[in-house]
Amino acid sequence: MDHCHETGRVRGVPCFNRHSAIGTLGDHPDTVRRAAAYVEGNSWKPTLVAPDVCRLPF
Repeated sequence: MDHCHETGRVRGVPCFNRHSAIGTLGDHPDTVRRAAAYVEGNSWKPTLVAPDVCRLPF
């Protein structure tokens, strides 16, 4: 059973692999987003914000 460690609220009953992944990544949505971006191949693509100025994601 998965739950929020701050509130104790039950979020659901994921499969073992998903529950392990959530436990490894922690209760941090930004960490999960960065992991998803990495898997999707988007983690190192810079964004052009001005001429000759790039911003790396996250």
